[in-house]
Amino acid sequence: MNCSNQNAEETGYIGPSEIKVEDGKMTAETLLSFGRMSDPQISPDGSKVLYGVSYTSLENNSSCRNLFLSDIDGSNKVQLTRYAKSVSNARWSADGKEIWFIQKGQIWKAPLKGNKLGKKIQLSDVPNGVSEFKLSPDGKSLIYISTIKNPLVEQPKDLGSDYSKAQAYSTEDLMYRHWDHWVTEIPRSYYVKSLDEMIRESNSIDILGNEPFELPTEPFSGIEQLDWSPDGKYIAYSCRKLSGKDYAFSTDTEIYIYNVADASCMRIPMDGGYDTEPVWSPDGKKIAWLSMERNGYESDKARLFVQELIEDGGSLKLGERHELTTDFKYNAAGPVWADDSKGIYFNALAEGLQGIFLASSDNDFKDSRIDRITADDWWFDFDSPWAVKDNGNGSLTLLSSYCSMDFPTELVAVNWSPNSVDYKQISSENEHILCQLDEHRTEMRYIKTVDGKDMLTWVLYPPQFDENKKYPAIEICLGGPQGTLSQGWSYRWNYRLMAAQGYIVVLPNRRGTTAFGKEWCEQISGDYSGLNMQDYLSAAREIKAEPYVNKLAACGASYGGYSVYYLAGIHEKTFDCFIAHAGIFDEEELYYTTEEMWFAEWDNGGLGRGYLSGSPWSNYAETVRHYQHSPKLKVENWDTPILCIHGCMDFRIPYTQGMAAFNCAQMMGVPSKLVIFPDENHWILKPQNALYWHRQYFDWLERWMK
Repeated sequence: MNCSNQNAEETGYIGPSEIKVEDGKMTAETLLSFGRMSDPQISPDGSKVLYGVSYTSLENNSSCRNLFLSDIDGSNKVQLTRYAKSVSNARWSADGKEIWFIQKGQIWKAPLKGNKLGKKIQLSDVPNGVSEFKLSPDGKSLIYISTIKNPLVEQPKDLGSDYSKAQAYSTEDLMYRHWDHWVTEIPRSYYVKSLDEMIRESNSIDILGNEPFELPTEPFSGIEQLDWSPDGKYIAYSCRKLSGKDYAFSTDTEIYIYNVADASCMRIPMDGGYDTEPVWSPDGKKIAWLSMERNGYESDKARLFVQELIEDGGSLKLGERHELTTDFKYNAAGPVWADDSKGIYFNALAEGLQGIFLASSDNDFKDSRIDRITADDWWFDFDSPWAVKDNGNGSLTLLSSYCSMDFPTELVAVNWSPNSVDYKQISSENEHILCQLDEHRTEMRYIKTVDGKDMLTWVLYPPQFDENKKYPAIEICLGGPQGTLSQGWSYRWNYRLMAAQGYIVVLPNRRGTTAFGKEWCEQISGDYSGLNMQDYLSAAREIKAEPYVNKLAACGASYGGYSVYYLAGIHEKTFDCFIAHAGIFDEEELYYTTEEMWFAEWDNGGLGRGYLSGSPWSNYAETVRHYQHSPKLKVENWDTPILCIHGCMDFRIPYTQGMAAFNCAQMMGVPSKLVIFPDENHWILKPQNALYWHRQYFDWLERWMK
């Protein structure tokens, strides 16, 4: 086992920025200087919290994540590591005496001595590396995620040395690329019974055996899709046991229970869409998870279910099953069991704010109730709690993370009782930067739509806003199309940064957003060019009517880019310029070139009515209308300056969409600019690329709005 001392700062270490803000004005450089806190983990005795913070070096065009430790109230903070290579997935050992983590694609551990880590020891030597792991409750076993070769995609090197310099991919099925990569490998999860020796392939058991599927599901699922039973005898996991074309057209993941003793597997039968995030109750008698009813609809309501389990002769049988969110109109996320196994905490976007909720029961969830823990007038987005302390007398302290449009993620304690609730921030990772920034004002406004409904719209005003002066405004077109403009903080589309440049920022939660119930969300499917476009125009008319607004831009990414391209053809001088990032321009071409076909099938008007019902040759009225309103068909009306941005590694909305939009604008004589990032996907992630993106964005606005 390899050992090394980690108390000293390594060469190439990236630490906190000492940035000085000039005149209180937030810039893109300021944004990239924030420390990005993530993955808090409470110690077994409940006294400490371990977490990671990533810092960015613009000079090196890279970032690095290191570990911190503090008391549970945020005091006595210390930095545990100063590595030049990032540390992730840090976890406490069962006895709290060691910290386990991943670095350089392998698992390591180090003893914790007071507030210092001792020498780290390498625990794994897995050829394809380890991306995440989860220790068993007793700390004697673990599961980890690595990769295997995808049998559906062939490369020249697979055929021998004659092709050692050839580069190609060949396949005879769909799903050969996903998000931003060619699917030459797929993730697999492994069980390791004993940790007494180096973890290798030879002592790792593939949980799926010979089944040729992903575990967990690409592209964003991780170790949260697997969970240990409290006694360590079983592993629950979510898996889509499909491949190729079947995979491309389906969201049908299901929950399985793996018996570590004999490698047998039992399915919890739930035909339909996604079944994800299984979590065992502390008493081991139940599993909770999130379930969507309809196959192919990735934005279906995420319902919270509980399955009772009965142990019988060394094996498990399924008991009663209960849905806890039947009368709850929002999507559940991030389920976390209460210690007494009588309640489940989760978060949900509700009326434009992400809060914490509790589903509880006194009769094994035959009946249950849902209470909102966080107040509905707190303008923050809360994650699910990572620890809950019962204070007695019916009061609780929930330890969570939160953020807002004003500040990035910090740790927070929520003190709740049946009659009152308050919160206290317990970390201040970026206070040294935030305290230098000029403050701005945020407003929650309800705008009337063309059909008389109230649309929640956030409005951010620039620092030192004076209603007697004139300001340019930016209307943000949301991606998704299903999603919500809430109080989240973003490092890609940061509204505080936009306001700091002197813009009023308008954020309409138009039709298709997910925080306002089923009807509001589902109206958009098959009607991309309909009511949600009128919602944008309603917001634009109201904001332009304000005496302090003199110009208005529309900007958006992904479906927001579709919205920009479509509005460019129908706005009739409403907007003064446009910016589209990774936008949909040609719906027919997108159907033929995107990878997750279930999305195009449903949202293009198929609406779950059968295979290829959302295709360009479908005769369903909604599908025909969808393709008849592709943004490309409105180009003859384009007359307003437009900036088109795209990443070449974007396989969700291929970069040719942005090129086509720009080419058409050029042909029409419309002032236009194309910005292409060869090494970025749907998002712009590399630090210097992000800085360049922001400069292009604000330069375009400055050119046409001021």
